[in-house]
Amino acid sequence: MRRSLRFIFQGSLVELNEIDPTRMLLEWLRETRRATGAKEGCNEGDCGACTIILARWRDGAVRYQPVNACILLLGMIDGCEVLTVEDLARGGSLHPIQQAIARHHGAQCGFCTPGIVMSLVAAYLSEPRPVSRETIAECLAGNLCRCTGYRPIFDAAAEALADPVPVDPGIGIPGKAAALQALADGRDLLLGHDDRFFAAPAQLDTLAEMAAGHPEATLVSGATDVGLWITKKLQDLPKIITLNRVEALKTIAEDETTLFLGASVTHGEAMPALGRIDPDLDTLMKRFASRQVRASGTIGGNIANGSPIGDLAPALIALGCTLHLRHGAESRDIPLEDFFIAYGKQDRRPGEWVSGLTIAKPGPGSHFRCFKISKRTDEDISTVLGAFRIELDEERRIRSARIAFGGMAATPRRAAKAEAALAGLPIAAPAEWAAALRALAEDFQPISDMRATAGYRSRVARALLGKALTEIGGARSLTRIQPRGPVAETAHV
Repeated sequence: MRRSLRFIFQGSLVELNEIDPTRMLLEWLRETRRATGAKEGCNEGDCGACTIILARWRDGAVRYQPVNACILLLGMIDGCEVLTVEDLARGGSLHPIQQAIARHHGAQCGFCTPGIVMSLVAAYLSEPRPVSRETIAECLAGNLCRCTGYRPIFDAAAEALADPVPVDPGIGIPGKAAALQALADGRDLLLGHDDRFFAAPAQLDTLAEMAAGHPEATLVSGATDVGLWITKKLQDLPKIITLNRVEALKTIAEDETTLFLGASVTHGEAMPALGRIDPDLDTLMKRFASRQVRASGTIGGNIANGSPIGDLAPALIALGCTLHLRHGAESRDIPLEDFFIAYGKQDRRPGEWVSGLTIAKPGPGSHFRCFKISKRTDEDISTVLGAFRIELDEERRIRSARIAFGGMAATPRRAAKAEAALAGLPIAAPAEWAAALRALAEDFQPISDMRATAGYRSRVARALLGKALTEIGGARSLTRIQPRGPVAETAHV
């Protein structure tokens, strides 16, 4: 058991033997090391002013990812190199991204500029060329320019990202690959004592033992939600156990019928595999927060959090997802829809944790649709999310339906009455769907809140079900954010 947190910062190895479990990386950067280029803006991972880059050794190479330092726990950066805007200039010369921003007048007041620069530097180091304007928009979706200077920022990004991906990253320490490999020692990490600690086990059995031995501890995977408990709710979490160093929980495995995702697979890592299941999942994941959040937040954390407006749960419930749980040496599997009991309550014992999930891929005769409704296209919480898996027989009648919604109840839930009402109906006869659309009112009685009224949610839910059935029946939708291509459309039909 290692008793020191180790990472690389400003060219040197940093070893910390004592940290407060709830200390954020941004606090350490600004207050301890006076690296004030990263700004505290929203302090909840939305505006991107605090964006820094973490360099990690993953899958035989150095990976560069932008992250929000304001909601990233300091203890979670073990084994990384932390890169801030202060690392970019070499010998008095600006980085190519900085040069382009200056040349195109992309810096307005300058408050958000360092975070914008770091997001673009991450793309400069890893984004395949050529880079489209759409990709640039995706890179910057998590960065708010409060002065609305987006046009010159986009122009600067387009110019700088026209250059080839550099062989030498030009930032951070030389010999980066070897240094990061040396830090990846596979040892369990514990900082603190029995009453107050930060633990980052690297072995699966150690995690199981610690979680069972400290059932009151807060389990953290990406901290994109738990971070807000600390920064916004001002909660004190004396015992934190992070799952993000357990390699066994980062497994992605798929075959023709299923996709398995370990609990600590990030949203960014899961995107390609989910997108291969269906193009609507690809669209959903592109709208799933920002690149910074997708680089930290995990599949298991999103599910274990149990939010009634979480994006993934309804889609996975509609697909027919099995959740894998572990407590000590014991493991059990349950259907995902059975995991959510009530608001803030899941079928999970103290000390039990999500280890992974298995998704059933749509097969022959199976059609999937998923739609997210929110006030903003990018980086916004769902008002309503509807997901639909419709099985058709040889006569194009609905053999069965799995319908799940988020934002319509205290938990993500299936629409059992609407599912039953659709059974046996012809998919190409909209007039016969009326009873099923009305049945949604029996399945859900949504509430009104700051995002929408109950009446709006009910109308949107009916419209989304009708939209899914209409598309599956063969009509083309004119209200899509991203069209479904002909290859993807017929992939599992």
